Amino acid sequence: MLARGSALSRRFASSAVASVSRGSSDGARLGAAAAAAGTAAAAAWSLQQQRERATRCDSDPIALGAALLGGLAVGGAGGYLLGKSKKDAVEAKYETYWPRKIMMVFGAPGAGKGTQGVKIVDELEIPQLSTGDMLREAVAAGTEIGKKAKEVMASGGLVSDDIVIGIIADRIKEPDCKSGFILDGFPRTLPQAKALDAMLAKNGESVSLVMAFDVDQAVLEDRVCGRWMDKASGRSYHVKYAPPKTMKMGPDGKPIPSTMKDDITGNALYQRPDDTAEALKKRLDSYNKQTVPILDHYAPHGIVKRVDGGRNIHEVWADVQGKLSSGN
Repeated sequence: MLARGSALSRRFASSAVASVSRGSSDGARLGAAAAAAGTAAAAAWSLQQQRERATRCDSDPIALGAALLGGLAVGGAGGYLLGKSKKDAVEAKYETYWPRKIMMVFGAPGAGKGTQGVKIVDELEIPQLSTGDMLREAVAAGTEIGKKAKEVMASGGLVSDDIVIGIIADRIKEPDCKSGFILDGFPRTLPQAKALDAMLAKNGESVSLVMAFDVDQAVLEDRVCGRWMDKASGRSYHVKYAPPKTMKMGPDGKPIPSTMKDDITGNALYQRPDDTAEALKKRLDSYNKQTVPILDHYAPHGIVKRVDGGRNIHEVWADVQGKLSSGN
Protein backbone atom coordinates (compact mmCIF):
# COMPACT_ATOMS: atom_id res chain seq x y z
CA MET A 1 0.00 0.00 0.00
CA LEU A 2 2.84 2.37 0.91
CA ALA A 3 4.64 1.73 -2.37
CA ARG A 4 1.38 2.09 -4.32
CA GLY A 5 0.66 5.47 -2.69
CA SER A 6 4.18 6.69 -3.38
CA ALA A 7 3.91 5.70 -7.04
CA LEU A 8 0.57 7.48 -7.37
CA SER A 9 2.06 10.62 -5.86
CA ARG A 10 4.95 10.52 -8.28
CA ARG A 11 2.56 10.17 -11.23
CA PHE A 12 0.57 13.25 -10.14
CA ALA A 13 3.75 15.25 -9.62
CA SER A 14 5.17 14.23 -13.01
CA SER A 15 1.90 15.18 -14.73
CA ALA A 16 1.90 18.62 -13.10
CA VAL A 17 5.53 19.28 -14.01
CA ALA A 18 4.83 18.25 -17.61
CA SER A 19 1.99 20.75 -17.78
CA VAL A 20 4.48 23.48 -16.83
CA SER A 21 6.59 22.83 -19.90
CA ARG A 22 3.54 22.72 -22.15
CA GLY A 23 1.90 25.90 -20.84
CA SER A 24 2.10 28.96 -23.06
CA SER A 25 1.19 31.64 -20.53
CA ASP A 26 2.84 32.74 -17.29
CA GLY A 27 -0.38 32.14 -15.35
CA ALA A 28 -0.61 28.57 -16.63
CA ARG A 29 3.03 27.84 -15.79
CA LEU A 30 2.75 29.30 -12.31
CA GLY A 31 -0.48 27.38 -11.72
CA ALA A 32 1.05 24.09 -12.77
CA ALA A 33 4.19 24.68 -10.71
CA ALA A 34 2.12 25.50 -7.65
CA ALA A 35 0.00 22.41 -8.28
CA ALA A 36 3.14 20.28 -8.40
CA ALA A 37 4.25 21.75 -5.08
CA GLY A 38 0.84 20.98 -3.62
CA THR A 39 1.02 17.43 -4.92
CA ALA A 40 4.46 16.89 -3.39
CA ALA A 41 3.21 18.18 -0.05
CA ALA A 42 0.22 15.87 -0.20
CA ALA A 43 2.49 12.95 -1.05
CA ALA A 44 4.76 13.70 1.90
CA TRP A 45 1.75 13.90 4.23
CA SER A 46 0.43 10.61 2.85
CA LEU A 47 3.77 8.82 3.36
CA GLN A 48 3.99 10.07 6.93
CA GLN A 49 0.48 8.84 7.67
CA GLN A 50 1.21 5.46 6.10
CA ARG A 51 4.38 5.04 8.16
CA GLU A 52 2.40 5.67 11.31
CA ARG A 53 -0.09 2.97 10.26
CA ALA A 54 2.49 0.57 8.78
CA THR A 55 1.81 -1.99 11.49
CA ARG A 56 -1.81 -2.14 10.40
CA CYS A 57 -1.12 -2.04 6.59
CA ASP A 58 -4.51 -0.49 6.14
CA SER A 59 -3.87 2.97 4.69
CA ASP A 60 -6.98 4.75 3.45
CA PRO A 61 -6.90 5.39 -0.38
CA ILE A 62 -9.79 7.86 -0.10
CA ALA A 63 -7.83 10.06 2.28
CA LEU A 64 -4.82 9.90 -0.01
CA GLY A 65 -6.92 10.92 -3.02
CA ALA A 66 -8.50 13.80 -1.11
CA ALA A 67 -5.07 15.06 -0.08
CA LEU A 68 -3.83 14.95 -3.66
CA LEU A 69 -6.89 16.73 -5.04
CA GLY A 70 -6.67 19.29 -2.28
CA GLY A 71 -3.05 19.99 -3.13
CA LEU A 72 -3.90 20.41 -6.79
CA ALA A 73 -6.81 22.75 -6.05
CA VAL A 74 -4.80 24.94 -3.69
CA GLY A 75 -1.83 24.96 -6.07
CA GLY A 76 -4.04 25.86 -9.06
CA ALA A 77 -5.74 28.70 -7.22
CA GLY A 78 -2.39 29.98 -6.03
CA GLY A 79 -1.03 29.82 -9.58
CA TYR A 80 -3.98 31.81 -10.94
CA LEU A 81 -3.52 34.52 -8.33
CA LEU A 82 0.22 34.64 -8.93
CA GLY A 83 -0.32 34.83 -12.69
CA LYS A 84 -2.89 37.63 -12.38
CA SER A 85 -0.65 39.52 -9.98
CA LYS A 86 2.28 39.28 -12.39
CA LYS A 87 0.13 40.48 -15.32
CA ASP A 88 -1.05 43.49 -13.32
CA ALA A 89 2.51 44.27 -12.31
CA VAL A 90 3.71 44.17 -15.92
CA GLU A 91 0.90 46.52 -17.04
CA ALA A 92 1.69 48.92 -14.20
CA LYS A 93 5.40 48.90 -15.10
CA TYR A 94 4.57 49.52 -18.78
CA GLU A 95 2.43 52.53 -17.91
CA THR A 96 5.17 53.87 -15.63
CA TYR A 97 8.29 53.41 -17.76
CA TRP A 98 7.14 53.18 -21.39
CA PRO A 99 5.27 56.30 -22.56
CA ARG A 100 2.33 56.02 -24.91
CA LYS A 101 2.87 56.44 -28.65
CA ILE A 102 2.21 60.03 -29.72
CA MET A 103 2.46 60.17 -33.47
CA MET A 104 2.02 62.63 -36.34
CA VAL A 105 1.60 61.87 -40.04
CA PHE A 106 2.58 64.48 -42.62
CA GLY A 107 2.40 64.59 -46.37
CA ALA A 108 1.46 66.91 -49.21
CA PRO A 109 -1.95 66.52 -50.90
CA GLY A 110 -1.95 63.20 -52.76
CA ALA A 111 1.03 61.79 -50.81
CA GLY A 112 -1.04 58.89 -49.49
CA LYS A 113 -1.01 59.72 -45.79
CA GLY A 114 -4.77 59.19 -45.58
CA THR A 115 -4.52 55.69 -47.04
CA GLN A 116 -1.55 54.72 -44.88
CA GLY A 117 -3.04 56.39 -41.80
CA VAL A 118 -5.91 53.89 -41.75
CA LYS A 119 -3.44 51.02 -41.88
CA ILE A 120 -1.36 52.50 -39.06
CA VAL A 121 -4.48 52.78 -36.88
CA ASP A 122 -5.22 49.09 -37.46
CA GLU A 123 -1.61 48.09 -36.85
CA LEU A 124 -1.10 50.00 -33.59
CA GLU A 125 -4.73 49.87 -32.40
CA ILE A 126 -4.67 53.53 -31.40
CA PRO A 127 -7.05 56.25 -32.65
CA GLN A 128 -6.35 58.80 -35.34
CA LEU A 129 -7.53 62.19 -34.07
CA SER A 130 -8.76 64.81 -36.52
CA THR A 131 -8.95 68.38 -35.23
CA GLY A 132 -12.19 68.90 -37.15
CA ASP A 133 -13.82 65.85 -35.58
CA MET A 134 -12.57 66.80 -32.11
CA LEU A 135 -13.99 70.31 -32.46
CA ARG A 136 -17.40 69.02 -33.49
CA GLU A 137 -17.43 66.44 -30.68
CA ALA A 138 -16.45 69.02 -28.05
CA VAL A 139 -19.16 71.43 -29.24
CA ALA A 140 -21.78 68.66 -29.29
CA ALA A 141 -20.76 67.47 -25.81
CA GLY A 142 -21.02 71.01 -24.42
CA THR A 143 -17.64 70.92 -22.68
CA GLU A 144 -16.18 74.17 -21.38
CA ILE A 145 -13.67 74.35 -24.19
CA GLY A 146 -16.37 73.26 -26.63
CA LYS A 147 -18.57 76.19 -25.57
CA LYS A 148 -15.71 78.61 -26.26
CA ALA A 149 -15.19 77.08 -29.71
CA LYS A 150 -18.92 77.32 -30.46
CA GLU A 151 -19.00 81.03 -29.60
CA VAL A 152 -16.06 81.75 -31.89
CA MET A 153 -17.48 79.75 -34.80
CA ALA A 154 -20.95 81.30 -34.36
CA SER A 155 -19.40 84.76 -34.74
CA GLY A 156 -17.64 83.69 -37.92
CA GLY A 157 -14.18 83.78 -36.38
CA LEU A 158 -11.34 81.26 -36.55
CA VAL A 159 -10.82 78.99 -33.56
CA SER A 160 -7.58 79.99 -31.81
CA ASP A 161 -4.65 77.66 -31.26
CA ASP A 162 -5.26 77.79 -27.50
CA ILE A 163 -8.78 76.43 -27.94
CA VAL A 164 -7.61 73.67 -30.28
CA ILE A 165 -4.84 72.68 -27.84
CA GLY A 166 -7.41 72.60 -25.03
CA ILE A 167 -9.69 70.33 -27.06
CA ILE A 168 -6.78 67.98 -27.81
CA ALA A 169 -5.80 67.96 -24.11
CA ASP A 170 -9.34 66.86 -23.17
CA ARG A 171 -9.61 64.27 -25.95
CA ILE A 172 -6.38 62.42 -25.18
CA LYS A 173 -7.59 61.73 -21.65
CA GLU A 174 -10.17 59.30 -23.05
CA PRO A 175 -9.62 55.54 -22.49
CA ASP A 176 -9.00 54.80 -26.19
CA CYS A 177 -5.89 57.01 -26.06
CA LYS A 178 -4.37 55.07 -23.16
CA SER A 179 -1.74 53.43 -25.39
CA GLY A 180 -1.32 56.39 -27.71
CA PHE A 181 -2.85 58.36 -30.58
CA ILE A 182 -2.14 59.77 -34.03
CA LEU A 183 -2.71 63.47 -34.74
CA ASP A 184 -4.26 64.17 -38.15
CA GLY A 185 -4.22 67.72 -39.50
CA PHE A 186 -2.45 69.20 -36.49
CA PRO A 187 -0.11 70.92 -36.02
CA ARG A 188 -0.11 72.89 -39.26
CA THR A 189 2.32 75.59 -38.18
CA LEU A 190 5.46 75.80 -36.06
CA PRO A 191 3.75 77.86 -33.29
CA GLN A 192 1.07 75.15 -33.05
CA ALA A 193 3.77 72.48 -32.74
CA LYS A 194 5.47 74.36 -29.92
CA ALA A 195 2.13 74.88 -28.14
CA LEU A 196 1.44 71.15 -28.45
CA ASP A 197 4.88 70.33 -27.04
CA ALA A 198 4.23 72.57 -24.03
CA MET A 199 0.86 70.93 -23.36
CA LEU A 200 2.32 67.42 -23.52
CA ALA A 201 5.29 68.39 -21.34
CA LYS A 202 2.92 69.21 -18.47
CA ASN A 203 2.26 65.46 -18.23
CA GLY A 204 5.89 64.51 -18.82
CA GLU A 205 5.14 63.46 -22.42
CA SER A 206 6.40 64.38 -25.87
CA VAL A 207 5.85 63.49 -29.52
CA SER A 208 7.44 60.08 -30.13
CA LEU A 209 7.18 59.64 -33.93
CA VAL A 210 6.68 61.93 -36.91
CA MET A 211 6.19 60.11 -40.22
CA ALA A 212 6.54 62.19 -43.38
CA PHE A 213 5.52 60.93 -46.83
CA ASP A 214 7.67 62.35 -49.61
CA VAL A 215 6.35 62.28 -53.18
CA ASP A 216 7.64 64.02 -56.31
CA GLN A 217 5.46 66.95 -57.40
CA ALA A 218 4.83 65.45 -60.83
CA VAL A 219 3.50 62.27 -59.20
CA LEU A 220 1.32 64.32 -56.84
CA GLU A 221 -0.18 66.21 -59.78
CA ASP A 222 -0.88 62.94 -61.58
CA ARG A 223 -2.60 61.51 -58.48
CA VAL A 224 -4.60 64.59 -57.51
CA CYS A 225 -5.72 65.77 -60.93
CA GLY A 226 -6.95 62.33 -61.93
CA ARG A 227 -9.10 61.89 -58.83
CA TRP A 228 -12.91 61.70 -59.00
CA MET A 229 -15.24 61.33 -56.01
CA ASP A 230 -18.71 60.05 -55.19
CA LYS A 231 -20.20 62.72 -52.93
CA ALA A 232 -22.66 60.47 -51.07
CA SER A 233 -20.28 57.63 -50.13
CA GLY A 234 -16.88 59.30 -50.37
CA ARG A 235 -15.65 56.57 -52.72
CA SER A 236 -12.65 57.69 -54.70
CA TYR A 237 -11.74 56.84 -58.29
CA HIS A 238 -8.77 57.68 -60.49
CA VAL A 239 -8.73 57.91 -64.27
CA LYS A 240 -5.46 55.96 -64.45
CA TYR A 241 -5.22 53.79 -61.34
CA ALA A 242 -8.85 53.04 -60.43
CA PRO A 243 -11.25 54.21 -63.15
CA PRO A 244 -15.03 53.69 -62.84
CA LYS A 245 -16.45 50.97 -65.08
CA THR A 246 -18.45 53.49 -67.13
CA MET A 247 -15.54 55.80 -67.98
CA LYS A 248 -15.04 56.70 -71.63
CA MET A 249 -12.24 58.86 -73.00
CA GLY A 250 -12.77 61.81 -75.33
CA PRO A 251 -10.69 62.71 -78.40
CA ASP A 252 -8.56 64.98 -76.20
CA GLY A 253 -7.43 62.00 -74.11
CA LYS A 254 -9.43 63.11 -71.08
CA PRO A 255 -12.43 61.32 -69.56
CA ILE A 256 -15.89 62.43 -70.70
CA PRO A 257 -17.51 63.86 -67.52
CA SER A 258 -20.96 62.39 -68.27
CA THR A 259 -19.48 58.88 -68.28
CA MET A 260 -17.92 59.21 -64.84
CA LYS A 261 -20.37 57.34 -62.59
CA ASP A 262 -20.13 55.43 -59.32
CA ASP A 263 -19.76 51.67 -59.85
CA ILE A 264 -22.31 50.83 -57.15
CA THR A 265 -25.00 53.49 -57.29
CA GLY A 266 -24.53 54.90 -60.77
CA ASN A 267 -24.45 58.42 -59.31
CA ALA A 268 -22.47 61.06 -61.16
CA LEU A 269 -18.94 61.54 -59.88
CA TYR A 270 -17.33 64.92 -59.36
CA GLN A 271 -13.89 66.48 -59.04
CA ARG A 272 -13.02 68.65 -56.06
CA PRO A 273 -12.45 72.30 -57.04
CA ASP A 274 -8.93 72.15 -55.61
CA ASP A 275 -8.00 68.94 -57.46
CA THR A 276 -6.44 70.90 -60.30
CA ALA A 277 -2.84 71.63 -61.23
CA GLU A 278 -3.24 75.32 -60.37
CA ALA A 279 -4.84 74.67 -56.97
CA LEU A 280 -2.32 71.95 -56.18
CA LYS A 281 0.56 74.35 -56.73
CA LYS A 282 -0.90 76.76 -54.15
CA ARG A 283 -1.52 73.95 -51.68
CA LEU A 284 2.04 72.69 -52.10
CA ASP A 285 3.44 76.19 -51.56
CA SER A 286 1.44 76.44 -48.33
CA TYR A 287 2.59 72.99 -47.25
CA ASN A 288 6.25 73.78 -47.87
CA LYS A 289 6.10 77.13 -46.08
CA GLN A 290 4.08 76.09 -43.02
CA THR A 291 4.42 72.34 -42.52
CA VAL A 292 8.00 71.59 -43.52
CA PRO A 293 9.39 73.78 -40.69
CA ILE A 294 7.56 71.47 -38.27
CA LEU A 295 9.64 68.55 -39.56
CA ASP A 296 12.78 70.62 -39.05
CA HIS A 297 11.61 71.36 -35.50
CA TYR A 298 11.34 67.67 -34.58
CA ALA A 299 14.27 66.37 -36.65
CA PRO A 300 16.97 67.04 -33.98
CA HIS A 301 15.09 64.69 -31.64
CA GLY A 302 15.59 61.81 -34.06
CA ILE A 303 11.88 61.08 -34.34
CA VAL A 304 11.21 62.14 -37.95
CA LYS A 305 10.97 59.13 -40.26
CA ARG A 306 10.65 59.75 -43.99
CA VAL A 307 8.82 57.40 -46.33
CA ASP A 308 9.01 57.38 -50.13
CA GLY A 309 5.31 57.63 -50.91
CA GLY A 310 5.83 57.53 -54.66
CA ARG A 311 5.93 53.73 -54.80
CA ASN A 312 2.97 51.34 -54.99
CA ILE A 313 0.76 51.04 -51.94
CA HIS A 314 2.19 47.67 -50.82
CA GLU A 315 5.80 48.82 -50.95
CA VAL A 316 4.94 51.99 -49.06
CA TRP A 317 3.14 50.01 -46.34
CA ALA A 318 6.08 47.65 -45.93
CA ASP A 319 8.33 50.67 -45.37
CA VAL A 320 5.85 52.18 -42.90
CA GLN A 321 5.62 48.92 -40.93
CA GLY A 322 9.39 48.73 -40.70
CA LYS A 323 9.65 52.24 -39.34
CA LEU A 324 6.83 51.68 -36.87
CA SER A 325 8.49 48.63 -35.37
CA SER A 326 12.18 49.43 -35.59
CA GLY A 327 12.24 53.21 -35.59
CA ASN A 328 14.63 53.23 -38.54
